[in-house]
Amino acid sequence: MNIVVTGVSTMTLCAGLTIGLSMAAPAPSAPEVHPATTVPGATVAIGGKGFGTFRSVQVNRVTVGGIPALIQRWESDLIEVKVPFHARSGPVEVMVGKKRMAAGTLTVVQPTITAVTPEEIEPGHIVQITGLHFGATAGPRDPNTMFGVNDVKIGDVVVRPRRWKDDIIEVEVPTNAASGDVVVRLASSDPLPDGSCCAPVQHTVSNAVPLKVIPSIRVDPVSGPVGTKVVFFGQGFGAAKGSGDTVTFGGHRAAIAQWSDHTIVVHLPMDAETGPIALTMQGRERTVGTFTVHTPRVTGVTPSSAPIGTLLRISGEHFGFYSESGTTPYAFMDFNTGENRVEIGGVPAVIYRWQDDRIDVWVPFSAKSGPVMIYRGAPKPNSDGSCCAAKEVLKTEAGFFTLVTPKIDSYSPQSGGLDELVTIKGSGFGSFLKTAEHADLRLNQGAYKRREDIELGENVSRTEVLFSNIAAQVMSWADTEIVVRVPHRHLYGLGKRNEFFNELATGSLVVRRGSWDVQPDGTCCTPKKWLTLEAGTFTIEAKGMPDSSYFDKNRPDADTSQ
Repeated sequence: MNIVVTGVSTMTLCAGLTIGLSMAAPAPSAPEVHPATTVPGATVAIGGKGFGTFRSVQVNRVTVGGIPALIQRWESDLIEVKVPFHARSGPVEVMVGKKRMAAGTLTVVQPTITAVTPEEIEPGHIVQITGLHFGATAGPRDPNTMFGVNDVKIGDVVVRPRRWKDDIIEVEVPTNAASGDVVVRLASSDPLPDGSCCAPVQHTVSNAVPLKVIPSIRVDPVSGPVGTKVVFFGQGFGAAKGSGDTVTFGGHRAAIAQWSDHTIVVHLPMDAETGPIALTMQGRERTVGTFTVHTPRVTGVTPSSAPIGTLLRISGEHFGFYSESGTTPYAFMDFNTGENRVEIGGVPAVIYRWQDDRIDVWVPFSAKSGPVMIYRGAPKPNSDGSCCAAKEVLKTEAGFFTLVTPKIDSYSPQSGGLDELVTIKGSGFGSFLKTAEHADLRLNQGAYKRREDIELGENVSRTEVLFSNIAAQVMSWADTEIVVRVPHRHLYGLGKRNEFFNELATGSLVVRRGSWDVQPDGTCCTPKKWLTLEAGTFTIEAKGMPDSSYFDKNRPDADTSQ
């Protein structure tokens, strides 16, 4: 037989008899606030039963230590509120109409900074704030939210955090920040007197800890070989270098070339090592970066053999730059090459282009076979850091170069009409150099200095074939063969009225290569010099000529009105 008692629990006996046992229902748990300790403006949760549904801010209320709190969420078993700005530690009470329910005690704590690290910092760098009771989060990212956001102030500048935890905050110092006190501010949103949202945002402010914001210093470059010009850009350096002011690279003092209130120019010394860049002013040392000292390295020299006037390329890395030995912040302002140079067989080469990963030089007229050497100057400072106790040189061997002397074996034909092709065979002719900007070095450096008196002028060719001293059109130029066209101007004659020479049909056939030498004082350059090879005599035949009337009408010595 089964006996069932409705509304009570049941138990089944071993004889198959089920007996209902009346058991008392568990008493509802008292409301409880979580967390029990927090800061003003934080959100706390109250868990419990029987809160009912939310009706209005007049009916549904919560107080913390007797201060009304802003309700953010209300459900029958969960309430969330923001801890009010004026709250103090005390009881939390939930009110539904006239019904009051105690929800435990909330301990309200204040944010406290124990340290700001570092104590001195540049804008753009990270400062770390450690302490207690900052809250678990900075809150919304929108500073215009009605609930406000937690933030940090450096002096008068409000800074949004990059990282926020209850015991640590990290912020990036903005460029407009100045030295001043650092405080942590926790935003609070309280209800209006009628319980609705929201009163103006107020902030609970921590204790203040001073932070010194120092001007930023930009160092450029931060890597390079010895002799590299390094420029410090900033402000407040002083109008002139003080007696104890120094710059060191890896602990080794650099030669100071210029010192002004906003710029310092130094040159990397020969003994510099990779390490911190330290600037000492008025007895205070400041690390402003790290410099990596590179050693020049050559990966190739091309060509390894060639005649004078050839453009020789040295490939590699960490050669630095050519004109960085001056005192100005920018190389183009003084174009000072210092001791930087390249020698071929002990003879200085003519520098055409010098970059960090390649150097191009013209093989000079007086070049010899021998090692190709790269020289970089590096000043040794005086004991007070001024320039210079000595000028030292770093040598790098790039390879071996063999100077080739051009040689003509044959040419054909030995006579021909206008525009006919003439082939010259031999060896060591090198490469053909067009008439261009690099043919006259004045154009390169002069234009670089923005001079206005740059003209192409005459005598700018570098490789040429001459028929009776008149240049021919080069069709092809290889190391063993040159092909040219017989020029027109020979049969027209050469000169001007009353100085006209028209017997130019037969004359010497010449191949020439031109180059320069560096001046004894290291500057560029001597007038162009020519290596001349005479192939023999060539006769221009009366073939391919224009109509005979052309001469009567166009020759300067013709009987015309010209």
